[in-house]
Amino acid sequence: MERVGAVGEVSIADLADELGVSLMTVHRDLDELAGRSLLRKLRGRAAALPSMRAEVGVQFRRRNNVPEKEMIAAAAVEMVGAGSTILVDDSTSCLPLVAKLADRGPLTVITNFLEVARIVGAGANIEVLLLGGEYSADFDAVFGHDVYQALRGIRADYYFSSAPAIAAGTLYQAARRSSSVKRAMLEASARHVLLADHTKFGRTAPFVVSHARDYDVLVTDDQTPEEELGAWSAEGATVTIVPP
Repeated sequence: MERVGAVGEVSIADLADELGVSLMTVHRDLDELAGRSLLRKLRGRAAALPSMRAEVGVQFRRRNNVPEKEMIAAAAVEMVGAGSTILVDDSTSCLPLVAKLADRGPLTVITNFLEVARIVGAGANIEVLLLGGEYSADFDAVFGHDVYQALRGIRADYYFSSAPAIAAGTLYQAARRSSSVKRAMLEASARHVLLADHTKFGRTAPFVVSHARDYDVLVTDDQTPEEELGAWSAEGATVTIVPP
């Protein structure tokens, strides 16, 4: 995935040579990835899908732009006060944030993302509520009717989220199931904080999740285009840029 994503298209023979495995192994792996809509397998080569049209799994997303995510998380965690109830979705951009919550407790963290539960569940003074639903291994998260039903009975102080694609103040998602949970979490929380590094902006995907006017705060890095920041400011969101 990393190799195909970096170059856009690569021959199967080259992949076998670079990875030190047989052609048959590469064919089998590409068949699986193509079946999960993560890339295209063509005659003799593998190709990346058009921007943001793949349901990219958590194991790939969490490796991207780690330094920017860490800086964004350091700024966002300062918003959290002791005693807060926090909603966190399946955004890997939120993982550095939840790793910093141990010093902010006592807190209650509610999530559909198993990795969030594993991280905060290991800390003291943090109560974790893991929403039930249909499990997706690619996302390491749960989705579906049971999640929506549980969220109807919740009112959180904060909702921390991200989005894979943001353009002109509109947030997009490649996967319908993830976008539906994000909308439900917006409704179940009082204040909404978006964590998004510069690579998320200027892109679109099939499903509209929400708009800048739905958020109180955007935390991003200093490489985000000015016109994108302006769209958020125009909708009344507080824009926090790191490093300051």
